[in-house]
Amino acid sequence: MEYRQLGKRGPQVPVLGLGAWPIGGGMGRVDEQTALTTIHTAIDNGLTLIDTAQGYLSSEAIIGKALKSGQRDRCFLATKVTGNYSRRDIISAMENSLRALAVEYVDLYQIHHWNPQYPLEESMEAMAQLQAEGKTRFIGVSNFNAAQMEQAGRIAPIQSNQPVYNLFDRQIEAEDIRYCEREGIGILAHSALAKGLLAGKYRPDHTFSTDYDERSGFSRFQNPTFTRYLAVADRLAEVAQDKGLSLIEFAIAWILRSPVVTCVLVGARTPDQVKQQLGAVGVTFSDDELARIDDILADAPDV
Repeated sequence: MEYRQLGKRGPQVPVLGLGAWPIGGGMGRVDEQTALTTIHTAIDNGLTLIDTAQGYLSSEAIIGKALKSGQRDRCFLATKVTGNYSRRDIISAMENSLRALAVEYVDLYQIHHWNPQYPLEESMEAMAQLQAEGKTRFIGVSNFNAAQMEQAGRIAPIQSNQPVYNLFDRQIEAEDIRYCEREGIGILAHSALAKGLLAGKYRPDHTFSTDYDERSGFSRFQNPTFTRYLAVADRLAEVAQDKGLSLIEFAIAWILRSPVVTCVLVGARTPDQVKQQLGAVGVTFSDDELARIDDILADAPDV
């Protein structure tokens, strides 16, 4: 495993971390024993940064059970307050998360989304209070753009931002990456495989369960758009094959090509899925390869 520093004066963390949305059931049901084994497999293979959230269904409680076997000290544990960001809501959410995770503190506590309904000053002051009380080592944000990060940072220093970033979602390249680099804010990239579009496992006739898979309601996963994305992914897989990589390894490695990205959060529902991602570490790209990738991506749907 390789390591990078999380923000200014932050700790060294692995470049691959485990994103817990899938093991909580957000992309299909996962039985508890499989989820526990997946977490332990991730830790044993160096994915010792584990990221979850108040809103990730049952994931906090599952992680809490997994860490009871003496694994807590091996991990950089991150979670988020989701939805309501008043002082009372944030303090209460932290207490609930600590209880579910069965820990006394987390390493990183994050505001999950920008929500203008709540005064940012009150929200950030509550986050700083939790840090002062030792309930989190660092505070961060998630899904904030550069202007929003700047507003938050004026109230309390933020260690990291957690944005969507993958081959199909490159919006942060316009401004946010440069802002994080300039201000010393770590980037924890999520949705690295575009929720499966870059996994190389789906065909155009695949349907997602309307009972428990969030993708069933996303426009990207409806035809004809779904078919167009998969066609582009197939062409990217050819580039990956030329480099001796799977599409999964290739997609993650492409994100890590940027030294400003601290860690790529990779979702996994099984131990095998964890292992499929390890080959992304240490991969480099030539200028010609990056140009070829950009040419292919020009045909991706604009959704």
